[in-house]
Formats: sequence, C-alpha cells, structure tokens
Amino acid sequence: MGSRSFLNSFTMFRQALVQQTRGFTTSNVAVDGFTGSVGNTPLIHLKTLSEQTGCKIYGKAEFQNPGGSVKDRAAVGIIQDAEEKGRIKPGGTIVEGTAGNTGIGLAHVCRAKGYKCVIFMPDTQSQEKIDLLRMLGAEVYPVPAVPYENPLNYNHQAKEYAEKLENAIWTDQFDNTANTYAHYISTGPEIWEQTQGDIDGFVCGTGTGGTLAGVGRYLKEKNNGKTQIWLADPPGSVLYQYVTSGGNLPERTGSSITEGIGQGRVTTNLGTFVNELSGALHVPDEKSISMLYQLLDTEGLYVGASSALNVVAAVELAQKLGKGSKVVTILCDGAYRYQSRLFSKKWLESKGLGDAIPENLRKYAVLD
Repeated sequence: MGSRSFLNSFTMFRQALVQQTRGFTTSNVAVDGFTGSVGNTPLIHLKTLSEQTGCKIYGKAEFQNPGGSVKDRAAVGIIQDAEEKGRIKPGGTIVEGTAGNTGIGLAHVCRAKGYKCVIFMPDTQSQEKIDLLRMLGAEVYPVPAVPYENPLNYNHQAKEYAEKLENAIWTDQFDNTANTYAHYISTGPEIWEQTQGDIDGFVCGTGTGGTLAGVGRYLKEKNNGKTQIWLADPPGSVLYQYVTSGGNLPERTGSSITEGIGQGRVTTNLGTFVNELSGALHVPDEKSISMLYQLLDTEGLYVGASSALNVVAAVELAQKLGKGSKVVTILCDGAYRYQSRLFSKKWLESKGLGDAIPENLRKYAVLD
C-alpha cells in the first residue's frame, strides 16, 4: 500500500472512530466569539445506568457550553431576539431576575457584546453563583426569596429596575418565548441528529420551561408525535400535580435543594407546550443526591443536583417505556457551582439528606 493510500485509510478510520466514540461530528470551522461557541454539546451515553436498566440512557452535556450551563442558549437567544427587534442598542443594560445560571450566561454575553448586566436573584442561591456573576462584571442584587405573586419577587424587582433606565431591557426569561425558540432551533435539532432520529423519550426538569418546550416541540414535530416528552419535578414545585391532575394548580408548599428548577405557576414558555406533555415524574431530593454521587462514581460526571434529578427521571422513564428504549435528558451544569453544599456532610445533614448518600460513596463528601 502506498503512503498516500495508507494516509487516506488511516484518516477515514480515525474519523469513523471519533464519530463512534463521541456520537456526533465536531466542526472544524472556527466559531465567532462566545456566542458562536454556545451549543453543539456532546450527547453522553450513560453506560452504567443503561446496562442496569437494559435501555439506552443519554445525557446532553450542557455543562460544556462556554458559560457552563444549558442557560447559555437562552441568554444568547433572548439577547439576539432583542437586538433583531431593536429593543436594545449598543452600550445598553440587560436586566434579569434569575436563580443564577441564566444570569451567568447573560453576564458572559454582555461582556462579549459590550452591554452592562444587572441581576436580581433569590438570596437562597449558592455563594459560588453570586461570586461568579460579580467576577463577570455583573451588578448583583440578592433579594429575599418570596413567591411570584409577591411584588418583591426577584422577577418583579428586575422588571421595575429596567423600566427606570434608558436603553435597557428586562429579558423576562420565564415568559419571553425567545427562550423556547432558542432550544427549538438548537438543542432539539442537535438531539435529533445525535440520536439519528431514534429517540423514544425526552425528560427534564423545568424552571422557565424553555428547554422542555423547545426540545419537546421539535422532537414531536420531527417524529410525528411518537417521542414521549415528560416533565421532571422536584419537591416544592406544583408542576407534577398540575400535569397529573389534568390542569389543577395547587398552592405551592415545601422546598428543594435543587436550584433553578421547579415552579409555582405555568410560565408562558411552558404554556406553549404543557398540554402536549406525555406525563410528569416527581423526584425527591433523596433520589437526586444519591444519583449525583452515583454519576460521579460510575460515570466520572461532576454535575449539579438538577442534572442528577434529570437522570433519575430518565431512568424512571426508560423503565416505563421498557427494555431497549432510548431516553435523553439534560445535564444542566457542573457541581462546582454548588460544591460547598452538595459535598458538605454538615450541609446535607442540615437538610436531612445525610443518609441519601450511598454508604459506599460517602468518601466523596469531603467538605465539613
């Protein structure tokens, strides 16, 4: 075999190996700055859980977005939508009420585009998120965590702040459907391509509803409604009861250690798709914590509690759909934004979750 033939054969073998091991083909074209690098995240086969269930369970690695979470997509989509509609001009101010990750995505985009960023957030969020926002140059206002109906809710305070400024917008991530559209044109198509259109179920938790609604609508349209779309819900949220009761919205009670998911209302983003959901799953914090440690131990994945909740739900959905089913969920972000809590024995015990860590995995809870 000549050297050129050998080189061509080797190149073809290498390309095939890359596609087989990563599950998708990466682009060799340079991207345009921060915004151009958002998306096209890997779809990870969760091997141990797949073997245990006899199904194929995948996690979309959104923690590999440049800002570290799935919310980078909404941040880019919402700001681009505002620019296209002439709602914000160069040098303007972007204001949002956020539990953290959307704010982090917005702060990155604002740095890249030259906007000022102002964030209002519940004071229950991790210090890591607050510190990161400030490091990114955002002006951060932690405010008391009160229900949406309360005028002092962080969303209302963000809106009022933006209204007092010139050349400023409140991005309104919960009810601005540019959020859903960002996932409809990016996350959904990526999942469809990475699974080669062979996907039986998709499930994830929801805060704004953008990911679930955007991905869900795209997959339903591409698969003629055959793919089941389920909502995963933590304690303290009303959405599980809303979906399973056929539309009754109970009063919100309780709380969860997960951040950024769960709701006391049906947002406009979720409302675009909620009636097309196949079902909902309730995931207790104990299961989320257990899965978080299992994913670290068996898959080497260092993810946050909302990602762990999503994987719990993916396993349960796969079991419902039966052997051989293929289910995808979202790995929202990494655990480093919550490590002072999630890997602290003292903090977990204060929440009544010390025993949720499997005994053989307690070696990972290294913080006191």
